[in-house]
Amino acid sequence: MAREPEMPLEALFGFTGIAALVTLKRDGRPQISNIVYYYDPLERTFSVSITDGRAKTRNMRRDPRVSLFADAAEGWSYAVAEGNAELSEVAADPHDTTVEQLVALYRAVQGEHPDWEEFRAAMVAERRLLLRVRVERFYGIAR
Repeated sequence: MAREPEMPLEALFGFTGIAALVTLKRDGRPQISNIVYYYDPLERTFSVSITDGRAKTRNMRRDPRVSLFADAAEGWSYAVAEGNAELSEVAADPHDTTVEQLVALYRAVQGEHPDWEEFRAAMVAERRLLLRVRVERFYGIAR
């Protein structure tokens, strides 16, 4: 059973939503991507479906330090979650561990899929993997 996030900064993320994921380019500058996530407040962990071969994935393999940014609708409150990227294996079979994790993530974010076999095949074809970020620190402003 999920608990409500206790700290105001953590609560700005909610259980699911869109956040900006910040990774570090080779030259140290930030690379920023909007992502859809699921947040587990008991584990203090974000889960995200990502694609192999994208800039953010290459960046995290080289340097696992990441940040996630979310803001409130009013624009003044914001929260940043810092942690290290943990990447699963790339989906290689419709019933491998990675695809099972991606199915669980989809259910947490969207609910049931109309065709799970199609979803599973797409995860392999798109070379998807699961990103997990265990939060080490939150900072920001909650008004």
